[in-house]
Amino acid sequence: MNKDLLQTIKFTLFSLSAGIIQLGSFALLHDAVHLPWWPSYLISLVLSVLWNFTLNRNFTFKSASNVPVAMAKVFAYYLVFTPLSTYVGNYLTGTLHMNDYLVTIMNMLVNLVTEFFYQKYYVFKDTLSKDR
Repeated sequence: MNKDLLQTIKFTLFSLSAGIIQLGSFALLHDAVHLPWWPSYLISLVLSVLWNFTLNRNFTFKSASNVPVAMAKVFAYYLVFTPLSTYVGNYLTGTLHMNDYLVTIMNMLVNLVTEFFYQKYYVFKDTLSKDR
């Protein structure tokens, strides 16, 4: 199978598992603990990012890179994505009264696509294992 297609499939599957973690923790925080949308979203996002980064680094991109450097690059992505997605999501749920879960899933889909390209072509670009 084409290496790029295989990476895309793996990234998508691992992201789906991270999505389950994100939606599950979001539901727990939002519906059981009754936190507002934005703290529920932020906490669940952090949990899913940690899970997703670990799996994709080891199994999708099979990177031999320095973990702290790779994490710092991913952190830089989230320095932009997190405030933007939180602001937009809070506006959509709070001002426009869109469904909290719909907005969360929309953010997750944007994250899936943008983070795949960011990780593939920036975070792990020069450090991908050549023999795997």
